[in-house]
Amino acid sequence: MNSGDAPGALDGVAPPGYPPAQWRLLLEREPQTGAWNMALDEAIMDAVAEGSAPPTLRLYQWAPPCLSLGRRQPLEGVDLAQLRADGYDAVRRATGGWAILHTDELTYSVALTPDDPRANGPILDAYRKLSAGLVAGLGLLGVAAEMKPASAGGTHNLTAACFEVPSAYEITAQGRKLIGSAQARPNGRVLQHGSLPLVGDIARVTRYLTFADAMQRATLASHLRERAAILSGVAGRAISFAEAADAMARGFAQALNVTLTPDAPTPAEVRRAEALMAEKQAEMA
Repeated sequence: MNSGDAPGALDGVAPPGYPPAQWRLLLEREPQTGAWNMALDEAIMDAVAEGSAPPTLRLYQWAPPCLSLGRRQPLEGVDLAQLRADGYDAVRRATGGWAILHTDELTYSVALTPDDPRANGPILDAYRKLSAGLVAGLGLLGVAAEMKPASAGGTHNLTAACFEVPSAYEITAQGRKLIGSAQARPNGRVLQHGSLPLVGDIARVTRYLTFADAMQRATLASHLRERAAILSGVAGRAISFAEAADAMARGFAQALNVTLTPDAPTPAEVRRAEALMAEKQAEMA
């Protein structure tokens, strides 16, 4: 897998509190399978933790469409037969949370170490810091977005669909959830990734979840359309993956004071991802 070509490094604009840093940018213009995408995120996380790769922002797509499940989400409630009948994939993420249908979207991932000032401290602090890059990127697209503040007791989904309600420091626009993110911090590693829907019906995911009856499915679909947004809807125009990716890269650079240098995964990362991909494929076989 190769990163797309980009015209030179993106320079950060210094916000208070962050020293300048050099990050790698993996901007992938060709979509890949769910198993590969999740495997490569983990391989990059490992390489960054080991010091063989710099902190990395990755922007990517999926083909065919894929339902990703949180690390501990049970398979009960997921209609794998319908997914396969439609030619879609399923994969389990290294991060928590609930089901997301990845199609017609931009996905981002950030891999860095827990001592980085952009990710240190409690997990909610790291969410808040990294989410600033997302808000800045949306601003460059003309979308007024904000982070949902943390609340006492937190927010918990009542269904298997990730976009039903925003959690602390996830991104909302016009009062609806726009970017859903999840983070893992295993053994000196930090991986955060998330989904920005570009076009389409946010309720499509309900086709691949199981319900007691049709009324429950219709109710969740209605809730998703009321509570979640897509980028074209809040922007009032169609925005391509390329335009969204450019804005997100610049938003991260500006908000986090990093210089992003376009690059590609290393051969070692690719080999590690290939091994992990085989494991992920076997898990859903």
